[in-house]
Amino acid sequence: MYKDKDPRADLFAAAAKPPATGLIAEEQLATFYDTAPQEERDGSRTWYVRGCNFVLAYSETKEGAVLERKGQADEYVLYLANPADRAVVEWGNEKVEVAGYSVTFIPPGDSRIVLPAGGKLARLFTIASKDLVKACPNADAYDTPRQHIPAFEPWPEPVGGWKVRQYSLNVPDEPGRFGRIFRCTTFMVNALPSQVGPRDPAKMSPHHHDDFEQCSLALGGSFTHYLRWAWTTDMGDWRDDKAIDVGSPSVLVIPPPVIHTTRASSDGNNDLVDIFCPPRMDFSLKPGWVLNDADYPMPGTR
Repeated sequence: MYKDKDPRADLFAAAAKPPATGLIAEEQLATFYDTAPQEERDGSRTWYVRGCNFVLAYSETKEGAVLERKGQADEYVLYLANPADRAVVEWGNEKVEVAGYSVTFIPPGDSRIVLPAGGKLARLFTIASKDLVKACPNADAYDTPRQHIPAFEPWPEPVGGWKVRQYSLNVPDEPGRFGRIFRCTTFMVNALPSQVGPRDPAKMSPHHHDDFEQCSLALGGSFTHYLRWAWTTDMGDWRDDKAIDVGSPSVLVIPPPVIHTTRASSDGNNDLVDIFCPPRMDFSLKPGWVLNDADYPMPGTR
């Protein structure tokens, strides 16, 4: 399914078997750029959308904004795409200045994110944050259980114990490595290289996942997401193909086992982030792909 030298080519070499019959779920789409936010507070605006295991919160904040979590159940993620933005993360006795163009993992418990100059940010939470699940306009989208997705289980705690960990996204590409991948106990985040101009239509990468969702967060440019539901032996699973055109910021949550690929379509920079909850084992097993693997062990390794 992969063209040329795509580094993912060997991951799905044995994935030609037909998907199991049963519940074939619909995608979850959120276009923040043309919908009202779910929350407006002190001049800051926040949109929410959920997947099976997670909630994504996208915020546009004013100077001095504070985003606080009390009694946070598990580790969560702060993503700052703009190099000009910055934040201060307070947790326990720590007060960590976070630069823009970074991903930061924040431990469970009480914490605050302060935006001294305001800015745009995404946060990622598991569905253990029940208050945030309720805030999602698609909160009831998973009332029918997803047979293809195992129950969420966190990965092992980080080496050296809990602390605020930030990682710069300013990482050069390397041949044979796919994107810029970071993981924690709850999420895997892959900041894909910016696509300048439309993607070559002769170099697409259609593929599917058997048992986990892919969340694609568009933060710049425009995209067309192509979705194809496989023909199983049960016609009740069949769906028409879809080509979903989106701008930024937006989110598409792709359910398994839908075949999917995405084409950047604007003439400028097209910026996409792929998100998985919990982390992907196949990516984690690829040597050198997870840039912070020394900090976060895989299951069964400690």
